[in-house]
Amino acid sequence: MKFNQVTLFGASGLIGSYLLKYLLKDSEVHLINIISRKPFYLKHDKINNIVIDFTDLNSFSICTKKSDAVFVSIGTTMAKVNGNKSEYRKIDFDIIFNIAKACKKNSVKNLLFVSSLGADSNASSFYLSLKGDIEDAVEKLKLTSTSIFRPSVLLGNRNEARFMERIAQIIMSYLIIFIPSKYKPIDADIVAKSMVNTSKNPKPGFNLYHYKEIKDQLLN
Repeated sequence: MKFNQVTLFGASGLIGSYLLKYLLKDSEVHLINIISRKPFYLKHDKINNIVIDFTDLNSFSICTKKSDAVFVSIGTTMAKVNGNKSEYRKIDFDIIFNIAKACKKNSVKNLLFVSSLGADSNASSFYLSLKGDIEDAVEKLKLTSTSIFRPSVLLGNRNEARFMERIAQIIMSYLIIFIPSKYKPIDADIVAKSMVNTSKNPKPGFNLYHYKEIKDQLLN
């Protein structure tokens, strides 16, 4: 499937950087709108960097217009928001929901975003319940195709240190043969490649991708 243009939120993050890598290499993708708060560091003929105010709702509509697919890989940590759950929600819920609403408004047929294994609005964990909340909210919009990726522990080198995540990576690397597939750690590179492959042949409706489904998409 050829894409005249796609839109990418979170290009500087772990999965987002790999998404950008694969989209740049893909001859069927002609233009990549990279949405950011400040000018993006990389210049390329295929990149159109759009700097927006993430509190301006109209900006989301403008930057997703005419997109064949919208990729979202954004999120924060408690450390970054100094433990403020309200600020955390503004990023992990509000921004993603505003993107999804813009996709609905602009009849974007293909939305793909990263969530988390265990996402459940009824979870006792703030993080998992928040991930469940955004999934539920997006599902209610009934977009043509929504693909949600739910990786477990992500493997790969982040720009910023996440101590507990690094510990989990080390422990799970030793226990991986004993871990049910759904809970296995997975390379961010693989998640990104799977997202790009999925965008080429999207399933209608609301679709969840866990470890096995993510790996299966590599064969497409």
